[in-house]
Amino acid sequence: MEIMLALAVGALTGGGIYLLLRARVFDVIVGLTLLSYAVNLFIFFMGRAKVGAAPIMDGKFPPTLEHYADPLPQALVLTAIVISFAMTAVMLVIALRTRAETGSDHVDAQEPR
Repeated sequence: MEIMLALAVGALTGGGIYLLLRARVFDVIVGLTLLSYAVNLFIFFMGRAKVGAAPIMDGKFPPTLEHYADPLPQALVLTAIVISFAMTAVMLVIALRTRAETGSDHVDAQEPR
């Protein structure tokens, strides 16, 4: 299972870096979004990927991470998702405004030769 999770994070990171290196503004925005997804998954998986484990101690089991999921990465990822969504919306608005004023979505505001 860990190999699949590592491959997912690696694929998102690779795709994000590839898109960041493109010369179009929309590709750069999608690349940053993919990188933020990769970082969110990495943080989430660093808190131990446990299926069906409760994040809150209830007294049935001893208070160790063997029986419970770590709630801190879950809270950090939830906050990061909200922030990245807002930043993506701001970047899209700026990109649309730049496209309207310059007539191009190239990062240098000019088409390549």
